Amino acid sequence: MKDTEGYVTADGRQIGGTLMEMRNITLRFGGVVAIQDISFDIREGEVRAIIGPNGAGKSSMLNVISGFYTPSEGEVWYQGAKRPPMKPFEVARQGVARTFQNIALFEGMTVLDNVMTGRLTHMNAGIASQALWWGKARDEEMANREKVERVIDFLEIQNIRKTPVGRLPYGLKKRVELARALVAEPHLLILDEPMAGMNQEEKGYMARFILDARAERGISVLLIEHHMDVITGICDRMLALNYGEMIASGIPKEVVKDPRVVEAYIGGAHG
Repeated sequence: MKDTEGYVTADGRQIGGTLMEMRNITLRFGGVVAIQDISFDIREGEVRAIIGPNGAGKSSMLNVISGFYTPSEGEVWYQGAKRPPMKPFEVARQGVARTFQNIALFEGMTVLDNVMTGRLTHMNAGIASQALWWGKARDEEMANREKVERVIDFLEIQNIRKTPVGRLPYGLKKRVELARALVAEPHLLILDEPMAGMNQEEKGYMARFILDARAERGISVLLIEHHMDVITGICDRMLALNYGEMIASGIPKEVVKDPRVVEAYIGGAHG
Protein backbone atom coordinates (compact mmCIF):
# COMPACT_ATOMS: atom_id res chain seq x y z
CA MET A 1 0.00 0.00 0.00
CA LYS A 2 1.24 3.45 -0.85
CA ASP A 3 2.31 5.59 2.11
CA THR A 4 0.34 8.82 1.79
CA GLU A 5 1.60 10.46 4.98
CA GLY A 6 4.04 13.25 4.23
CA TYR A 7 6.10 15.58 6.40
CA VAL A 8 6.92 19.26 6.74
CA THR A 9 10.43 20.46 5.87
CA ALA A 10 12.54 22.79 7.98
CA ASP A 11 11.43 25.75 5.82
CA GLY A 12 7.75 24.87 6.21
CA ARG A 13 7.05 23.16 2.88
CA GLN A 14 4.73 20.18 2.79
CA ILE A 15 6.24 16.99 1.35
CA GLY A 16 3.91 14.26 0.07
CA GLY A 17 3.76 10.50 0.52
CA THR A 18 6.21 7.90 -0.71
CA LEU A 19 6.86 7.89 -4.46
CA MET A 20 9.64 5.28 -4.51
CA GLU A 21 11.06 2.97 -1.88
CA MET A 22 14.25 0.93 -2.00
CA ARG A 23 13.99 -2.03 0.32
CA ASN A 24 17.18 -3.81 1.45
CA ILE A 25 18.94 -3.35 -1.88
CA THR A 26 22.13 -5.36 -2.41
CA LEU A 27 24.06 -5.35 -5.68
CA ARG A 28 26.92 -7.72 -6.43
CA PHE A 29 29.25 -8.09 -9.38
CA GLY A 30 30.75 -11.52 -8.89
CA GLY A 31 32.52 -11.33 -5.53
CA VAL A 32 32.39 -7.53 -5.38
CA VAL A 33 29.58 -5.98 -3.35
CA ALA A 34 28.73 -2.55 -4.80
CA ILE A 35 25.68 -1.94 -2.56
CA GLN A 36 25.04 -3.66 0.75
CA ASP A 37 21.51 -3.84 2.23
CA ILE A 38 20.44 -0.22 1.69
CA SER A 39 16.89 1.01 2.31
CA PHE A 40 15.48 4.51 1.78
CA ASP A 41 12.51 6.27 0.24
CA ILE A 42 11.86 9.24 -2.03
CA ARG A 43 8.85 11.40 -1.26
CA GLU A 44 6.58 13.28 -3.63
CA GLY A 45 7.80 16.84 -4.10
CA GLU A 46 11.15 16.52 -2.33
CA VAL A 47 14.75 16.92 -3.40
CA ARG A 48 16.64 13.88 -2.08
CA ALA A 49 20.42 13.67 -2.28
CA ILE A 50 22.91 10.81 -2.21
CA ILE A 51 26.43 11.76 -1.20
CA GLY A 52 29.65 9.87 -0.65
CA PRO A 53 33.25 9.64 -1.86
CA ASN A 54 34.19 8.03 -5.17
CA GLY A 55 33.41 4.32 -5.20
CA ALA A 56 30.76 4.62 -2.48
CA GLY A 57 28.01 3.05 -4.62
CA LYS A 58 26.09 6.19 -5.55
CA SER A 59 25.96 5.69 -9.32
CA SER A 60 25.28 1.97 -8.83
CA MET A 61 22.18 2.90 -6.85
CA LEU A 62 21.00 5.27 -9.58
CA ASN A 63 21.50 2.49 -12.12
CA VAL A 64 19.33 0.16 -10.04
CA ILE A 65 16.59 2.78 -9.84
CA SER A 66 16.68 3.53 -13.58
CA GLY A 67 16.77 -0.11 -14.68
CA PHE A 68 20.36 -0.46 -15.89
CA TYR A 69 21.11 -2.91 -13.05
CA THR A 70 18.88 -5.51 -11.42
CA PRO A 71 19.54 -5.79 -7.67
CA SER A 72 20.96 -9.08 -6.41
CA GLU A 73 18.68 -8.81 -3.39
CA GLY A 74 15.93 -6.46 -2.27
CA GLU A 75 12.91 -4.79 -3.81
CA VAL A 76 12.10 -1.57 -5.63
CA TRP A 77 8.65 -0.16 -4.91
CA TYR A 78 7.24 2.61 -7.10
CA GLN A 79 3.91 4.42 -6.69
CA GLY A 80 2.74 1.89 -4.15
CA ALA A 81 3.54 -1.29 -6.08
CA LYS A 82 6.51 -3.65 -6.19
CA ARG A 83 8.39 -3.10 -9.44
CA PRO A 84 9.43 -6.17 -11.43
CA PRO A 85 12.80 -6.25 -13.25
CA MET A 86 12.60 -3.66 -16.03
CA LYS A 87 14.66 -2.35 -18.91
CA PRO A 88 15.64 1.35 -18.78
CA PHE A 89 13.08 2.30 -21.47
CA GLU A 90 10.33 0.62 -19.44
CA VAL A 91 11.36 2.55 -16.33
CA ALA A 92 11.32 5.74 -18.40
CA ARG A 93 7.75 5.02 -19.51
CA GLN A 94 6.76 4.83 -15.85
CA GLY A 95 7.80 8.45 -15.43
CA VAL A 96 11.45 8.26 -14.37
CA ALA A 97 13.94 10.45 -16.28
CA ARG A 98 17.66 10.94 -15.64
CA THR A 99 20.79 12.75 -16.65
CA PHE A 100 24.25 11.20 -16.58
CA GLN A 101 27.57 12.00 -14.98
CA ASN A 102 29.17 11.95 -18.43
CA ILE A 103 27.10 14.07 -20.82
CA ALA A 104 25.16 11.86 -23.23
CA LEU A 105 24.01 14.27 -25.96
CA PHE A 106 24.13 14.09 -29.75
CA GLU A 107 26.94 16.52 -30.51
CA GLY A 108 26.08 17.03 -34.19
CA MET A 109 22.41 17.78 -33.54
CA THR A 110 20.96 21.12 -32.52
CA VAL A 111 19.80 21.90 -29.00
CA LEU A 112 16.19 21.72 -30.17
CA ASP A 113 16.63 18.28 -31.78
CA ASN A 114 18.47 16.95 -28.72
CA VAL A 115 15.69 18.09 -26.42
CA MET A 116 13.06 16.60 -28.76
CA THR A 117 14.55 13.14 -28.20
CA GLY A 118 13.28 13.38 -24.62
CA ARG A 119 9.73 13.12 -25.98
CA LEU A 120 10.23 9.71 -27.59
CA THR A 121 8.35 7.88 -24.85
CA HIS A 122 5.31 10.05 -25.64
CA MET A 123 5.28 9.42 -29.41
CA ASN A 124 2.79 6.81 -30.63
CA ALA A 125 2.24 7.51 -34.34
CA GLY A 126 2.94 4.66 -36.76
CA ILE A 127 5.99 4.47 -39.00
CA ALA A 128 4.02 5.19 -42.18
CA SER A 129 2.44 8.39 -40.91
CA GLN A 130 5.77 9.51 -39.44
CA ALA A 131 7.53 8.98 -42.77
CA LEU A 132 4.87 10.95 -44.64
CA TRP A 133 4.40 13.45 -41.80
CA TRP A 134 0.66 13.62 -42.00
CA GLY A 135 -2.38 13.08 -39.81
CA LYS A 136 -1.60 11.78 -36.34
CA ALA A 137 2.18 12.02 -36.79
CA ARG A 138 2.02 15.71 -37.74
CA ASP A 139 -0.36 16.59 -34.90
CA GLU A 140 1.74 14.58 -32.43
CA GLU A 141 4.99 16.25 -33.42
CA MET A 142 3.46 19.71 -33.21
CA ALA A 143 2.15 18.98 -29.71
CA ASN A 144 5.53 17.61 -28.63
CA ARG A 145 7.34 20.56 -30.18
CA GLU A 146 5.18 22.93 -28.12
CA LYS A 147 6.13 21.14 -24.88
CA VAL A 148 9.81 21.23 -25.88
CA GLU A 149 9.68 24.96 -26.57
CA ARG A 150 8.16 25.57 -23.14
CA VAL A 151 11.03 23.75 -21.44
CA ILE A 152 13.56 25.62 -23.57
CA ASP A 153 11.99 28.88 -22.39
CA PHE A 154 11.93 27.62 -18.79
CA LEU A 155 15.67 26.88 -18.84
CA GLU A 156 16.46 30.13 -20.67
CA ILE A 157 18.22 28.56 -23.65
CA GLN A 158 16.10 30.10 -26.40
CA ASN A 159 19.09 31.85 -27.96
CA ILE A 160 20.95 28.56 -28.57
CA ARG A 161 17.99 26.40 -29.63
CA LYS A 162 19.34 26.02 -33.20
CA THR A 163 23.00 25.70 -32.21
CA PRO A 164 24.71 22.29 -32.59
CA VAL A 165 25.38 20.94 -29.11
CA GLY A 166 29.02 20.26 -29.98
CA ARG A 167 29.66 24.02 -30.11
CA LEU A 168 28.37 24.72 -26.61
CA PRO A 169 30.43 25.18 -23.43
CA TYR A 170 30.16 22.49 -20.78
CA GLY A 171 27.75 24.33 -18.51
CA LEU A 172 25.19 24.87 -21.27
CA LYS A 173 25.47 21.22 -22.33
CA LYS A 174 24.47 20.28 -18.79
CA ARG A 175 21.45 22.57 -19.10
CA VAL A 176 20.45 20.98 -22.42
CA GLU A 177 20.66 17.54 -20.84
CA LEU A 178 18.40 18.73 -18.03
CA ALA A 179 15.96 20.05 -20.64
CA ARG A 180 15.87 16.68 -22.38
CA ALA A 181 15.01 14.99 -19.08
CA LEU A 182 12.32 17.54 -18.17
CA VAL A 183 10.43 17.27 -21.46
CA ALA A 184 9.77 13.61 -20.63
CA GLU A 185 7.42 14.99 -17.94
CA PRO A 186 8.79 12.71 -15.21
CA HIS A 187 7.38 12.04 -11.77
CA LEU A 188 10.94 11.34 -10.62
CA LEU A 189 13.95 13.21 -12.01
CA ILE A 190 17.35 11.61 -11.37
CA LEU A 191 20.40 13.85 -11.73
CA ASP A 192 23.90 12.36 -11.66
CA GLU A 193 26.31 15.18 -10.71
CA PRO A 194 24.38 17.94 -12.54
CA MET A 195 26.85 20.63 -11.41
CA ALA A 196 30.12 18.83 -12.08
CA GLY A 197 32.63 21.06 -13.87
CA MET A 198 30.59 24.24 -13.41
CA ASN A 199 31.75 27.56 -12.03
CA GLN A 200 29.94 29.23 -9.13
CA GLU A 201 27.57 31.21 -11.34
CA GLU A 202 26.61 28.16 -13.39
CA LYS A 203 26.01 26.15 -10.21
CA GLY A 204 23.70 28.88 -8.97
CA TYR A 205 21.66 28.76 -12.17
CA MET A 206 21.40 24.97 -12.05
CA ALA A 207 20.32 24.99 -8.41
CA ARG A 208 17.58 27.50 -9.22
CA PHE A 209 16.35 25.46 -12.18
CA ILE A 210 16.17 22.31 -10.06
CA LEU A 211 14.14 24.04 -7.35
CA ASP A 212 11.88 25.74 -9.90
CA ALA A 213 11.26 22.41 -11.67
CA ARG A 214 10.23 20.87 -8.38
CA ALA A 215 7.98 23.78 -7.46
CA GLU A 216 6.36 24.43 -10.85
CA ARG A 217 6.15 20.87 -12.18
CA GLY A 218 5.53 18.96 -8.98
CA ILE A 219 8.34 16.47 -9.58
CA SER A 220 10.54 14.66 -7.10
CA VAL A 221 14.30 14.93 -7.55
CA LEU A 222 17.02 12.45 -6.61
CA LEU A 223 20.54 13.67 -7.19
CA ILE A 224 24.19 12.87 -6.67
CA GLU A 225 26.45 15.84 -6.16
CA HIS A 226 29.85 16.64 -4.64
CA HIS A 227 29.37 20.39 -4.24
CA MET A 228 28.30 20.34 -0.61
CA ASP A 229 27.66 24.08 -0.40
CA VAL A 230 24.99 23.81 -3.08
CA ILE A 231 23.50 20.48 -2.14
CA THR A 232 22.89 21.38 1.49
CA GLY A 233 21.03 24.47 0.30
CA ILE A 234 18.57 22.76 -2.06
CA CYS A 235 18.00 19.28 -0.60
CA ASP A 236 15.32 18.28 1.88
CA ARG A 237 16.94 14.99 2.92
CA MET A 238 20.33 13.41 2.35
CA LEU A 239 21.67 9.87 2.27
CA ALA A 240 25.40 9.22 2.75
CA LEU A 241 27.12 6.09 1.44
CA ASN A 242 30.62 4.70 1.87
CA TYR A 243 31.98 1.44 0.47
CA GLY A 244 28.45 0.47 -0.60
CA GLU A 245 26.92 0.90 2.86
CA MET A 246 24.66 3.60 4.27
CA ILE A 247 26.47 5.56 6.99
CA ALA A 248 24.00 8.40 7.60
CA SER A 249 20.56 9.63 6.58
CA GLY A 250 18.49 12.68 7.49
CA ILE A 251 18.34 16.42 6.95
CA PRO A 252 21.48 17.86 5.31
CA LYS A 253 22.81 19.89 8.25
CA GLU A 254 22.81 16.78 10.43
CA VAL A 255 24.24 14.39 7.85
CA VAL A 256 27.22 16.58 6.96
CA LYS A 257 28.17 16.81 10.64
CA ASP A 258 27.97 13.05 11.23
CA PRO A 259 31.46 11.82 12.26
CA ARG A 260 31.23 8.89 9.84
CA VAL A 261 30.51 11.24 6.94
CA VAL A 262 33.36 13.55 7.92
CA GLU A 263 35.71 10.56 8.15
CA ALA A 264 34.56 9.21 4.75
CA TYR A 265 35.32 12.53 3.03
CA ILE A 266 38.50 13.73 4.70
CA GLY A 267 39.98 10.77 6.56
CA GLY A 268 40.74 7.08 6.32
CA ALA A 269 41.33 5.47 2.93
CA HIS A 270 39.65 8.37 1.11
CA GLY A 271 41.83 11.08 2.63
